Amino acid sequence: MATRQLLIAAALREERLERRRNRRRLRNQLNISNIPDLEFVGNYRLSRELFEELCQDIVPLLPPKGRRHGIEPTLKILTALNFYARGSYQGSVGQNMDGPMAQQTVSRCLQEVTTALNAPHILRKHIRFPQNRNERNLIKQKFYDKYGLPAVVGCIDCSHVAIVRPSEHEERYFNRKHFHSINTQVICDSDLLITNVDASYGGATHDAYIWRECEIRNHLEGLQDETVYLLGDSGYALREHMMTPVDNAVENSPEGRYNYLQKRLRCTIERTFGVLKGRWRCLLAARELHYCPETAGKIILACCVLHNMCIRAGIEGPELTEEEHQSERTRQVPFETAASSTQALQAGRRARNSLIQMLERNR
Repeated sequence: MATRQLLIAAALREERLERRRNRRRLRNQLNISNIPDLEFVGNYRLSRELFEELCQDIVPLLPPKGRRHGIEPTLKILTALNFYARGSYQGSVGQNMDGPMAQQTVSRCLQEVTTALNAPHILRKHIRFPQNRNERNLIKQKFYDKYGLPAVVGCIDCSHVAIVRPSEHEERYFNRKHFHSINTQVICDSDLLITNVDASYGGATHDAYIWRECEIRNHLEGLQDETVYLLGDSGYALREHMMTPVDNAVENSPEGRYNYLQKRLRCTIERTFGVLKGRWRCLLAARELHYCPETAGKIILACCVLHNMCIRAGIEGPELTEEEHQSERTRQVPFETAASSTQALQAGRRARNSLIQMLERNR
């Protein structure tokens, strides 16, 4: 009996070793130059040239190859890109014939690449809110040229990214749609570039609270002698620098015309989320990131870095189908009208009224 068990154990060990050798042989045969360009973009969402740029940025940040048969850094990056893009479980990614590997290996690759993409200097390079008047004026001019609304430096909103039930502080992540999520705040410009992102709050946190704690709010409030606006929905409190819709505005009135323009411009952030999640489908609310909240937040930031790289390079990603759009809308948590202090609200109303009057004069 003992001899039989030893033989079975030896056979299982040999089977595992053979699987490992087969995976290694297939990985060694991988030559990305042989992958057609369209197929490369379809699998990894980046062009070959942009992939090479990404490798230059983050290969030095990856752990060195520990042994002769270790995974090559470029294959680690391809594995992570494939996971971000497909939004499927690690096992299916690991079985992909582009570079087959065990699920544990995929998990390690994903963790290493995600950590590299979250390096502070990588985030600063690719996700950057305008820091000086010239940079802000460039964004303002693009919004004005496209929509006719002056002084806008960005659109803001939050979107929920589903995660598995966390083992700690579960109540912080359980949202009003009754699933666990990260409530991700994003600010974008008119080109759908993400200029600021915060993926550190659970799904139970209201949009207005995330904004109140955001460093960009303090930055905008500290600007002197410059008119700047962010555009948000009614989930945000009206402020001098935060323009929200006018409640119960009459159609074709000055307030109604402002609302029409404000909503039209605010579609920019909706399109940004659509492009981001269409390209990196691991973020779709219909899926779940099977990671702790901290790791899930890092994956979101990594996808935002890659999103901006693709936008700047002019690479189009796959669009969400109407069914996927509907599923995404169904899973998103509706905003709650933000409470507001009287003094700050009055200042916001004065700023909005001035904007409405200026729009009317320029009709």
